Amino acid sequence: MKVPKDFISTSIKDLTEFFKSTDFSKAILLGIALTVPIIVGIKLGALQIGITITLGAMLASPSDVSGSLRHKITGILFATLLAMIVSFIGAYLHFSLWLLFPVLGILMFAISYISIYGFRASLISFSGLFALVLSFSSVSASGMEPYERVLLIGLGGLWYALLAIGWHYIFPKAPTEFYLSKTLRLTADYLKTRGKLVAEKSNRTELLKKLLTIQSDLTATHETLRDILISSRTGSGKSNYEGKRMLIFAQLVDMLELAMTNPVNYSKTDELFEKKTEQLEDFQGLLFAMSNQLNVIADNLSNPKKLQKSTEIDRYWKRINKDILEFNSSAVNPFEENWLMLKNLLKYQKEQANKIEKIEWLLKNPAQQEVSSINRKETKRFLTKQNYDLEILVENFNLRSPIFKHSLRLAVVTMVGFGVGILVSVQNPYWILLTLIVIMRPTFGLTKTRSRQRTIGTLIGGTLAVGIVLITQNTTVYAILAIVCLVIAFSMVQRNYKAGATFITLFVVFIYALLRPDIFSVIQYRVTDTLIGAGLATMGNLLLWPAWEVQGIQKTLLETIKAHRIYLEEIIGYYNKKGEVSAQYKVSRKKAFLAMSDLSATFQRMTQEPKSRQKHLDKIYEIAVLNNTFLSSLASLSTFILNHPTTPASRNFNKVSGRIIENLLDAEHILIEGISSEEKTDDLEIENIFEATFGKDLNLSKEEKTQPQSENFHLKVEEAHLVREQLKWLLAMSEKMPKLLRQINFE
Repeated sequence: MKVPKDFISTSIKDLTEFFKSTDFSKAILLGIALTVPIIVGIKLGALQIGITITLGAMLASPSDVSGSLRHKITGILFATLLAMIVSFIGAYLHFSLWLLFPVLGILMFAISYISIYGFRASLISFSGLFALVLSFSSVSASGMEPYERVLLIGLGGLWYALLAIGWHYIFPKAPTEFYLSKTLRLTADYLKTRGKLVAEKSNRTELLKKLLTIQSDLTATHETLRDILISSRTGSGKSNYEGKRMLIFAQLVDMLELAMTNPVNYSKTDELFEKKTEQLEDFQGLLFAMSNQLNVIADNLSNPKKLQKSTEIDRYWKRINKDILEFNSSAVNPFEENWLMLKNLLKYQKEQANKIEKIEWLLKNPAQQEVSSINRKETKRFLTKQNYDLEILVENFNLRSPIFKHSLRLAVVTMVGFGVGILVSVQNPYWILLTLIVIMRPTFGLTKTRSRQRTIGTLIGGTLAVGIVLITQNTTVYAILAIVCLVIAFSMVQRNYKAGATFITLFVVFIYALLRPDIFSVIQYRVTDTLIGAGLATMGNLLLWPAWEVQGIQKTLLETIKAHRIYLEEIIGYYNKKGEVSAQYKVSRKKAFLAMSDLSATFQRMTQEPKSRQKHLDKIYEIAVLNNTFLSSLASLSTFILNHPTTPASRNFNKVSGRIIENLLDAEHILIEGISSEEKTDDLEIENIFEATFGKDLNLSKEEKTQPQSENFHLKVEEAHLVREQLKWLLAMSEKMPKLLRQINFE
C-alpha cells in the first residue's frame, strides 16, 4: 500500500513541531530533574533521599507552564511550599479511619478551593492534591522523620526551580519562537478556513464552528505570547530581539482583526459571486496564498534568510484588481454597490498582504533605527492581571460558584474512592485518588472526556506493557523504557491526554517491574483502579452539585456583550474625535476578542454534556454565532477607520450607533435581571430606523454624480458605503440579540 507524499510530509512537519514545542522541552527538563537525584542517590548509597528529592521536583513541576520567567518561578516556589505543608500534614494522617475520612475531605476541599485564583493557582492546587495523595503511598513510608522528608521535598522543588531558571537562560528564545510559530500557523488556518467559508453556500455551520475553535485557540495563544513578550521586556529592559518580536506579534494581532472583517453579510457576497465565479476563485485563491505564506514564515522563523516574497499573493492581487477595474468599466452606475463592496474587500486583503510583508521585513533583521518602538508602559495595560484578594475566597464560598461546587464534589468523591479502595482491597488505593484528582474538572463535559481518554490510554498502556513483559524480562530494558515513557508522557499530557495516559501507565508498570516480580498483578490493579476512579469521577460530576454550562453561560454571554459594547463605544469615540489611537482602544479590542473566545469555549463544553442538559442549545449556538459575526463587523469598521482617512462622523451615524448601544444595554439587562427594558417607543419602527435615517440606498446628488471623480471623492464614497453597510448590519444584529435572549431560560 502506497503512502501519500502529503501524509508523509505532514507527519514529518508535525513531528518536527512536537520536538520544538515547549511541552517536549519541559518533559526533557522534568526527565533530568527526576533522574539525576535518583542516579546520585544510587551512587552515594542514599537511594531513599534521591527518591524523596525527585518527589519534590515532581510536585513542583505542574506550575512550570509557559509565561514569563517571574510568574513561572513564583508558581514553582508556591507549589513547593504547598507540597511541603501538605506532606507534613499527610505524615500524621495514619490514624483511625473514622477520623481520617473527614480530615481527608476537608483537606481536599481546602486545597482544591485555591484554584479560585485562576489557571496558575489551579496548577499549584494540583501540586498540593498530588502531595496529599502520595501521603497514602508506599513512597511516603520511607523510615524518615516527617520534617526530614518535608525538607527533602523542598530541596527537590528548589532543584527544579534552579533547573527551570538555567533552562530559560540556555534557551531564552525557545518559548517566544514556539508560540510565535504557533500563532503564525493558527492565523494561517484561520485565513484558509475563511477562504473555504467564502465559497460555501449550502451549509456553513461546520466551517463556522471550526472558525470559532481556531479563533479561541488563537486568542489563548495571543495571551500566552503577550505575557512572555511584555513581561520579559519590562523585566530586562529594551531588547532588539524582543522589540522586533513584539512588533511581529502586533502585526499578527491586527491580522486576526483583519481576517475577521466582512465588508457586508454573506447573503450579499453570495449573490455577487454567484454571477462572478472567477472573482470568487481569485479572492479564495488570495486567502489560500496568504495562508500558505504564513506557514512558510512559521517554517523559517529561525532562518529568515530562506524567506522569499510570495509571487502567488502578488499574482492574485493583480488579477482581482484587474477584475474590479473591468467590473467598474462595464457597470452602468459608476458607484454601484457591488463594485464598492469588492473594492473595500480588496482593500482589506491588500492590508493583510502588507502585514505579511511587514513580518517578513522584521524577521530579516532591519537596522534598529528603521524599526518603530512600542511604548513599554502602555504594553503593561495589555496584561491580564489576576486578583488575589482574600475577598474572592469569601465571595465564592457558596453553591453558586463552580469552583466551590467542584471542591466540595472532589472532597466527597475522594472520600468515597478511598473507602472503595479499602473495601475492595486493591493493591494501591491511592491510585484511585490519583485518578480522581487528575480527571475531575469543574464541568461535566471535561470530566467525561478525561475519564474516557484516561481509561482508553490505561487499557492501551496495559496491553503494550503485557506484550513487552512477555518479550523480555531484562531490568535494564525496563529502566530505559521507563525514562523514555516518562519524557513522552509529560510531553503529551497537554497535547493528547489519551497518549499521555498510555505512556504514564507504561512508566508506572516498568518502575514496578524493577521493584517487584508480580508485574502482571500490577497491570491488573492499575487498570482496575483507573476504571474505578474514572467511574467515580463521572458519576460525581453527574450527581453531586452538577455545574451545567447553561447555568454559567448567562454570565459568559453578559461579559461578551458588554465587551463588544465597550469596543463599539471606543470605535464611535475614535470616529468622532480622530487623532491617535489610544491604548484603551486596543485594550477594549483585546477584551472583546477574549470574551468571544470564552463564549466559544463554553459552548463547546456545553455540547459535551448529556442531551437532557443541553437546554436551548440551538438558540445558544445562534447567539454565539451572532456575537462572533457582530465582533467581525466591529472589526471591519475598526479596521477601516484606523487605516483610512475618514470624514467627520455624521449626525445620522451617531443616531444609529446610539440605537445599537441601547440594544446591547437592553441585552445586558435581560441577562442581569432576567427581564428586558420596556419596548422602545421611538417614532420610527425598529425595522425602519436605518432606512428612515440613511435611506435605502447610497444616494448621490446630481452634482456629485457629474463632478470630476477625484481619488478623494472615491474614498468618501467608499467610506460612506462601508460605514453605512456595517451600521445596518450591526443594527440588525443588535436588534436580534434581546429577542433571542428572551427565548432562553437560564435556570
